[in-house]
Amino acid sequence: MRRISQQFGALRARVGATGTALAAAAATVPALALGLGAAPASAATLPGGLGPCIPGSCPDPFPGIGNGPVAGRDNAIDIFVGNDFLVRGRAAEAEGRVVVLDDFDQNKQAGADGLYGIGIVGVGSRVPPPNGADFLTTGGNVTIASGQRLDTTGGLIGEQGIVRYAGTEAGTVTGRLVHAPDAAQPYTALRNRLTTASRCYARIDDRPRPATGTAVNENTRTVFRGDGTSSLQVFNVDFNLTAAHGGQQGIVFRNIPDDATILVNVLGGNRVINTFSGGIDDSTSPLNAYRERLLWNFPDASSVRLAGTGQLQGSFLMGEQASMTTVTIPGINGRFFTTGSLTHTSLAERGGGQEFHAYPFVGDLPDCSGPTPVTGEVRVLKTDAETGHVLRGAGFDAWRETNGIAGPQTIGINPDTRVGPACATDPAGLCTFDGLRLGEYHLRETGVPEGYVLPTNPVFGPYAVTEGNSATGLAVELSSKRGEPCKGETCTNA
Repeated sequence: MRRISQQFGALRARVGATGTALAAAAATVPALALGLGAAPASAATLPGGLGPCIPGSCPDPFPGIGNGPVAGRDNAIDIFVGNDFLVRGRAAEAEGRVVVLDDFDQNKQAGADGLYGIGIVGVGSRVPPPNGADFLTTGGNVTIASGQRLDTTGGLIGEQGIVRYAGTEAGTVTGRLVHAPDAAQPYTALRNRLTTASRCYARIDDRPRPATGTAVNENTRTVFRGDGTSSLQVFNVDFNLTAAHGGQQGIVFRNIPDDATILVNVLGGNRVINTFSGGIDDSTSPLNAYRERLLWNFPDASSVRLAGTGQLQGSFLMGEQASMTTVTIPGINGRFFTTGSLTHTSLAERGGGQEFHAYPFVGDLPDCSGPTPVTGEVRVLKTDAETGHVLRGAGFDAWRETNGIAGPQTIGINPDTRVGPACATDPAGLCTFDGLRLGEYHLRETGVPEGYVLPTNPVFGPYAVTEGNSATGLAVELSSKRGEPCKGETCTNA
């Protein structure tokens, strides 16, 4: 692990006095523990200075996964959740500081060990937050099921963390409880900043960020081959990292310079990583060597599943705020930032002991610190053509006019650009495409509720997103008729 030690030493030198000041302030001002605005201007880091260990007693290097003595202290956020954090199944621990903008809800499987550790845990990097710091902060409720316990002591005498919450608290917590209506206020702006960064890392002007290497799913493994020279190695993945029929596979990196940051953009609306790669022993697990400079970025996915039997290495960023990430893999080793919700659980039929292990991210990412582009939204209201009643379950995707050819092109060698994840109308008949850059868009209807028919031409528009309507958005009403299922060209858009 000499290379990781060198990388972390270089990072500490770069942070310098700013980081030292943050560490001193964080003990008394929780907002500063976030590091908002403190990242050096010359470093393209995650928003708000997220990623590195807040200096003070940061080990150099971070130790491998183990259960030895406490190796240092890190008051940086290790897990950020923009919606709800749900503990289910037989999940065991979340090491490091945890910030949840909505609810923390622990309701583990019947018959499972009712303990869930947070902040300081039994196995991990053994670099917890400072004793007495905020281990869990929520903007909503903290609910621990009857007979279960949320533990902030790690079983160590004299150790405990603060659980600071804005809503209500129910159940058993080992640690200090602090009710503060504005508990999450210092962190609320971070959610949109992370979404913006996630999209920026993945795309430039709605086109995929140029890759420096290739990612190929070879069934038993996915191989990432870098260019051997770039300091930022970019890979764009539009497939699941699974073997045939969704089984486990290996993850292999090749031709990556020693000091390079690895950015893996996992594109698409529903993604799975199912792997046996990564392990407890750094010396025998090649994937572990990339841990502190590897970022897995999911800009679009509304559903992410991280599964398998390995110890998945690297940090994670989920940019879709309506997303749910489900973690059943035994270990996540790195920062974990989702703007949506998180379920930490186990497979229903077997397994348990799932853990988050706190490790910093020290990579240099694309510079997304420029002015935020003006964006708008298109809202679709789906109704019954005869009654006007709203319809739930109609599917749409959105396409931006980018190829210079009049009208929509969604197939062929030079189509327009599909943007964002697909959406389906909710019980109010609405689905929304937001964060759209200025330009012209077409909507393609991909599915209709049961008993209704798709039109022969299911593409609608164009709809122009402009500076003038960016604040209010565009409202589009589309209707469907009942009828027999479409066969060939028999459906009409009458």
